[in-house]
Amino acid sequence: MNRRTKIAALGLALLCTVGVAGSAGALGDRAGGGPREAAALTGTAKLYRPAGDDITFTFDAHLAAEDTMDPEAATGTFAFRHVFPDGRSARATARVDCLITGGKVAVVTGVVTDSDTPFTGKRVGVSVHDLGRHDRLGYSWVGSEPEETKKLPKCMSAAPFEKVRGGTGDFRVLPWQPEYPEAG
Repeated sequence: MNRRTKIAALGLALLCTVGVAGSAGALGDRAGGGPREAAALTGTAKLYRPAGDDITFTFDAHLAAEDTMDPEAATGTFAFRHVFPDGRSARATARVDCLITGGKVAVVTGVVTDSDTPFTGKRVGVSVHDLGRHDRLGYSWVGSEPEETKKLPKCMSAAPFEKVRGGTGDFRVLPWQPEYPEAG
C-alpha cells in the first residue's frame, strides 16, 4: 500500500472514530443511545474515623429521564454498615423515595426496609459531595433528637460534613437538570 493510501485510510478511520464517539455523546450516556437518566448517585466508600470505626455507605439511586421533573419518582437502594472498634455493629438498607442532585452534590432519602437499628420503617437522608477520591458525606440522624421520633421530609439531610477514608471514595453524582418551560 502506498503512503498516500495509508494516510487516507488512517484519516478515514480517525474521522469514523470521532464521528461515532461524538454521536454516542450526543445520544446520551445509556447503552442503546436513549436519553441519559435525569439524576443518579452510585458508589461505595468508607468514612474516615481515627478511632477505628469501620463505616461503609453504598448507593444505587436513579431518577429516570421520563421522571426529570419528579425527584420523588427516584428508585434504587442505599445501605450503611457501622462496625465499632469493640466489634459491635449496626446496618441498614433503605428503599429510595427521593433523589436530588446539583453539580457534584446529591441528597437522597429512603425508608429503611431492613436493619438491626431503630431506623426500620423510618425515613433517613444522606448527602454526598463527589470530590473524586476525597468525597464527603452527611446524614440526617446527626443531632440530639432521638431517631425514633424524627419525621424527616423527603429529600432532606445534613450537609456532607464527614470525610471519606483515603482511597475508598468512588461516589458518582450525575447532575439533575430540571426542564422548565420558557417564560412567555
